[in-house]
Amino acid sequence: MATTVDLDWKNLSFGYLKTDYNIRSYFRNGAWTTPEMTSDETVNLHMAATGLHYGQEAFEGLKAFRGVDGQVRIFRADENGKRLASSAEYLRMAVPPLELFIDMVKQVVKANERFIPPYGTGASLYIRPVLFGSGPQVGVKPADEYLLIIFVTPVGPYYKEGFNPIRVIIDRDHDRAAPLGTGHIKAGGNYGASLISSEEAHDKGYPSVLYLDAKEKKHIDECGAANFFGIRDGRYITPKSHSVLPSITNMSLMTLAADLGLKVESRPVEAEELSTFSEAGACGTAAVISPIGSIYDPETNHTYTYNNGEPGEWSKKLYHKLRAIQYGEESDTHGWNLVLE
Repeated sequence: MATTVDLDWKNLSFGYLKTDYNIRSYFRNGAWTTPEMTSDETVNLHMAATGLHYGQEAFEGLKAFRGVDGQVRIFRADENGKRLASSAEYLRMAVPPLELFIDMVKQVVKANERFIPPYGTGASLYIRPVLFGSGPQVGVKPADEYLLIIFVTPVGPYYKEGFNPIRVIIDRDHDRAAPLGTGHIKAGGNYGASLISSEEAHDKGYPSVLYLDAKEKKHIDECGAANFFGIRDGRYITPKSHSVLPSITNMSLMTLAADLGLKVESRPVEAEELSTFSEAGACGTAAVISPIGSIYDPETNHTYTYNNGEPGEWSKKLYHKLRAIQYGEESDTHGWNLVLE
């Protein structure tokens, strides 16, 4: 095992820290190049690259964990590879083969093994694949060259609150994604469009926003950069829509919820249902689950409060069960972890 770097693991923020290597593969002349490891943090990019001009860009986020047994586990990398392929296909980019994606993930995690946080610190190694058009075009059309980069960085909690309830505000003034747009893929433009909303929410004291559907403003869409779920009468209820990103964390939580005896409902969820939930949360790779303590609706001046502002029992069960699988504390019965040799 590689010697671990000396960092204050328990107080890491969710940000970028330089590691030793990143890995890259180009799509050129109809084929992907052999992945190359580099210590260079920069990219030499043509000024007319389609990634800069026409939004041919998609990314992923996944994590590696140092387990209770000392082994390194990468969580559901195959699903991230499939989702990146879906994003690439929709944005008319070259699609990285799943085998290439998995191989690059394994290589870059192994090369930066000394940056994988020790077990028990609550930190993890965040893995960021990014794919973009690197070939030049002036006309609006796909590039003929693409670059896939995967870098890693050790991270702490996404929200400074950690696994504690966050305050959320409903945003009717901005849309995250159009009904038939790119909400169902992990395109960078979706996140660029959300920055004004998140900044305005932060200025008002809310760590996250709740988006409603762009067409009618009647249904719940996403919660910031995460999927939303609510618990009611033994049911795990989560929005399903073309403009909601299929979260791999939410997919996992739905499986675990069913394992624990909850009935899972993935369907359009009306905003009026907010008053009926006993618990609510936002879920994604970065935070796993962020319990929602309250949701403020500026249109009605009403605040929905969940479980007296404390994490709910089901949220705690699901959070701890998923984390236990990621850290090897519980058996990986669904085969989600890729154990690094």
